[in-house]
Amino acid sequence: MKAIIIDDERKARNLLRVLIEENCPKINDVFEAEDLLSGVALIKEHQPQIVYLDIEMPEHSGLELLNFINKEEVNFEIIFTTAYSEFAVKAFQLSAIDYLLKPLRAEAVVEATEKAIAQIGKSNISLKLEELKNSLKSSNFNKIGLPFADGFKFVTIEDVILFEADGMYTKVTTTRETEMLVCKPLRHFVSLLENLPYFYKPHRSYFINLKFIKEYIKKDGGYIVMENDKTVSISNDNKDEFLTLIQNIG
Repeated sequence: MKAIIIDDERKARNLLRVLIEENCPKINDVFEAEDLLSGVALIKEHQPQIVYLDIEMPEHSGLELLNFINKEEVNFEIIFTTAYSEFAVKAFQLSAIDYLLKPLRAEAVVEATEKAIAQIGKSNISLKLEELKNSLKSSNFNKIGLPFADGFKFVTIEDVILFEADGMYTKVTTTRETEMLVCKPLRHFVSLLENLPYFYKPHRSYFINLKFIKEYIKKDGGYIVMENDKTVSISNDNKDEFLTLIQNIG
């Protein structure tokens, strides 16, 4: 398996190469480029499976990759390396793109690399990049990338009816999809979306969009019925908080 590191900092390239060679045995060949255009040339020559791509580089940002490669030729996975702020990290997560924060750590390199290897041939990286660019440009995080076994799908966040825990996976129901099993635990979506006022976690297994509540039923300890008729439990600890919350909706 081949990988290419594109980063303008020599020390950063050397460190990442060492971490890959010492911890990622599935990668046999590692090539390096100091700028985006040199990296594009290496990509076309060597046809790598993974590209480790710095965002902030002179002349051309890593986000401009699609300006120099046809979308049909993007048959590799990208792992961004960045010292970006929490704002940008959220954009990566919502776009379902893997990233490594500088300074790099061996365990993070291994985790991101294994995830990328598992996604080779399954994810439309060009679509992910377009969504990432749109999010970073507009500061408008209105879509979320949902990775599942055979690929991934972008959905509008406001169209999500609920997230339901299923072990280390999550069942996601939207206004357009009855149910998708997504390769992320529920806590991933809670951490991403908990600051949105219309999402609420009434129970350890559910994270719901309050806009889609149809009924609250008092019997059997109290439970919620969503617009798609899905019933959602409310934990005893959250019951008073939830009742106060729904009384103020409107």
